[in-house]
Amino acid sequence: MQLLKSKIFGGMTIFSKIIAGEIPSYKIAEDERFFAFLDIFPLKEGHVLVVPKKEVDNLFDLPQEYLQEMLVFARPIAKAIEKAFDCNRCGISVIGLEVPHAHIHLVPINSADDLNFTNPKLKLSQEELKQVQEKILANL
Repeated sequence: MQLLKSKIFGGMTIFSKIIAGEIPSYKIAEDERFFAFLDIFPLKEGHVLVVPKKEVDNLFDLPQEYLQEMLVFARPIAKAIEKAFDCNRCGISVIGLEVPHAHIHLVPINSADDLNFTNPKLKLSQEELKQVQEKILANL
């Protein structure tokens, strides 16, 4: 529980602060309900987080229409990731333990092990993150 509490800032999660523009991000897409941005500690280059703007901890506690629309929102991003990076497909994962705000991970993968969240995370520079963002946006 301590991990979850550490990710809430003044009653808002870090994701809500990113959505509000209070914390900078490498935005990929946004609409009235969802926000997608690069994970700054990615498993692979091209790792994107898709979050609802509605602050709910557990993905399956979201209203039904959000659950349905979240995958529709994520689909063009996943296709852009597949075009931008050398991978067999874009994998999707729901972990939900690291930040108490529902989200899905979109990760370019070549094997199931590429979605192993116990693997070391990449440490990309701001310039490298910007290049990853541009590659995805160019294919969106």
